Amino acid sequence: MRSNFLSATALKPPFSTAVVWITGASSGIGEAVALALARRGARLILSARRVDELQRVATLTGLPAADLLILPLDMTDVDSLPAHVETVRQRFGRIDYVFQNAGITQRSNVVDTDLAVYTRLMAVNFFGVVALTKAVLPVMLAQGSGQFVVTSSVAGKLGTKQRSGYCASKHALHGFFDALRAETYDAGLRVTLVCPGYIRTPISLHALGPDGQVHGKMDTNQASGMDPDTFARQLLSAVAQEKEEVYIGGAETYGIYLKRFLPGILSRILRKREGA
Repeated sequence: MRSNFLSATALKPPFSTAVVWITGASSGIGEAVALALARRGARLILSARRVDELQRVATLTGLPAADLLILPLDMTDVDSLPAHVETVRQRFGRIDYVFQNAGITQRSNVVDTDLAVYTRLMAVNFFGVVALTKAVLPVMLAQGSGQFVVTSSVAGKLGTKQRSGYCASKHALHGFFDALRAETYDAGLRVTLVCPGYIRTPISLHALGPDGQVHGKMDTNQASGMDPDTFARQLLSAVAQEKEEVYIGGAETYGIYLKRFLPGILSRILRKREGA
């Protein structure tokens, strides 16, 4: 049975008046998605750790105070997440979409990487995402509708040099959310996994090195990647169509198809490719 919310959206522009929670909203993909949704009339909850940057993005949205909530949070503080969900529910009464964009990457070979780096990557990229999902899930089940939009990566479908922990955390998201989709589809919930390629964001600047230090460099592929606003438009189109999985980027996304149909060729390409 179609949910009341998803049925209603057929009668008005996608996302109009929908309550949308965006994590990682202070920059990059999260910021671009927030601005695109604001233009479509959504009501937004903006979350990240940096309050000043959230306030900057909030101003750029142009939304009235009634349609906007700045909600700082740390994805690794999983015990605090249920209280944040209640704050959102009290403010807006429902949660229609959760766009999960918070994440960090790495630049280090396995042999050199401290275990603490892997722990940090999994805490932010996987366990934090799972914890927020579990906190939001009862709200969506009670209202009989809702959609989780989860930012994975091309690296969530294949493994590349110096990204071992990042790849592992993104691969894990696919297993978890494919299972969640199967469990909750008949209850009216939807799950969209998005695998970006190279998008022009600062994610490589904040990548973790072998001992957890910040990489501090903009990768060439990242700097020449897809514009975040273009990415956001394509993503929202896929979400409105309730696509289960979407690949957005340039030629690097073809690696996903090579992995599926010609894995040996992809393996040879990745072995010869330089790391960071």
